[in-house]
Amino acid sequence: MSHEAETATADGSVTVTRAGAVLEITLDRPSRRNSLTPLMIESLIDTLTDAARDDSLRAIHIRGAGNDFCSGSDWVAANRTGTGRPRTGDLVRRVPHGAHRVIELIHTIQLPVVCSVRGWAVGLGCNLALAADFTVATADATFWEPFVDRGFSPDSGSTWLVPRLVGLARARRMLLLAEKISGSEAADWGLIHHAVAPAELDDTAERLLALLAGGATVAIGLAKQALQYGQRATLAESLNQELLNLELTCRTNDFKEGLAAFRERRAPNFDGR
Repeated sequence: MSHEAETATADGSVTVTRAGAVLEITLDRPSRRNSLTPLMIESLIDTLTDAARDDSLRAIHIRGAGNDFCSGSDWVAANRTGTGRPRTGDLVRRVPHGAHRVIELIHTIQLPVVCSVRGWAVGLGCNLALAADFTVATADATFWEPFVDRGFSPDSGSTWLVPRLVGLARARRMLLLAEKISGSEAADWGLIHHAVAPAELDDTAERLLALLAGGATVAIGLAKQALQYGQRATLAESLNQELLNLELTCRTNDFKEGLAAFRERRAPNFDGR
């Protein structure tokens, strides 16, 4: 992955930069509250796919430019094909390779993903934040799953993510009643990691990213994988997965450093390998 890259569209871009071992991804379309065009979604997919193969990375940070995080998928841009009415089954063919793939990559990549949310996080934008490992938001941010208010059923993983985070009763409020949830409510519900005052958002995210990027990267990635596996596994299956992961992490440099630091009564200095 290049040190700095930008994939631009006519009216938006996904900007990718490096801050040490942290990959900084900015959704850059503030005039439309960072709604995602098809090309922006493709850029996210390419960026996350490259990041999964980059051994020099230790954390990922996703944020929005301007006053909002992301107002979802731009359906007008997505359907501006110029070829008339699409064939039957168009959504079934396209969406798994676009919005759904973004959610899968954020959820499964073996790097910790942090989202910083201010303003609106809507639809796909909301689910992007919920798929991250840690989402920090301003107390006055708004998380909204507006699908039924627009006349169609929820997508981009919302029916899987929301009930697992907050339970069915609150999931029904968000997905069947399309209730808007503030950042402070989202934190109280357990929908996100933390809510802070607007002036504290950047510093809070940077501290969290520094902690994660300085951690035992392989162990963190495998712990993330095991947590997700455990959501659909029995106890016996989870114990076996933990054992396999333990075998792998015991072969890392960070495991050796962790033991040495414990013996020497000092803080470990992990290199992520």
